[in-house]
Amino acid sequence: MATILNIETSTSVCSVALTSEGAILQHAEDFQGRNHAVVLSGFIKEALDHLRRHEMALDAVAVSIGPGSYTGLRIGLSEAKGLAYALGIPLIGVPTLELMSVGVMFSRDDLPEGCLFAPMIDARRMEVYTAVYDLALQPLMEPSPLVLDADSYGRFLDSAPLAFFGDGSDKARDLLGSHPGAVFIPDVNPLAVDMVALSERAFRNGDFLDLAYSTPLYLKDFQATKPRNLFS
Repeated sequence: MATILNIETSTSVCSVALTSEGAILQHAEDFQGRNHAVVLSGFIKEALDHLRRHEMALDAVAVSIGPGSYTGLRIGLSEAKGLAYALGIPLIGVPTLELMSVGVMFSRDDLPEGCLFAPMIDARRMEVYTAVYDLALQPLMEPSPLVLDADSYGRFLDSAPLAFFGDGSDKARDLLGSHPGAVFIPDVNPLAVDMVALSERAFRNGDFLDLAYSTPLYLKDFQATKPRNLFS
């Protein structure tokens, strides 16, 4: 087992968790909006201070690599890269949709048998970033941007219960909520405390990111919005 600093900034929630041997040693979350640039460095300092007080060494830095907010992902990856480079330790990338699914798998014992998992991160209008995983975290639908309609998940809903969660799932509820196989789980956010199983697996397997060339998993090109003319 390794001591890993986990960083999650893919949505409006910013969080950091220091973990070792599967245990959470210290963690911090901010749910107040997109304050990542303001609070992340402080959260990381608190985790490093914990290590110094206990005379522990950090073995790796893990960061949620998306999909999600372009700005949030860039902030998280930049901080993670800088820290890993400065300490000379590996950098781990954790797919955001996988960590959301793991969080639900580990926290819920009331899901129907054979349930599949559909994490959803809000995008523009009726679009979400999503995937479908089985209980072994095998992707039955690869992570992708998806414009929702009534048939978006038909081939899965017709064969097994499907759990929807994440900040994009309210869009799906309006379209799919009446389907008997649809299960909606509220208040699920990607959090650093749920990264531990995935980041430790990556560390064991030597699955590390390139410090120089790694980029977030955006899934689609950035689309800037045109500022309004306040004087028109």
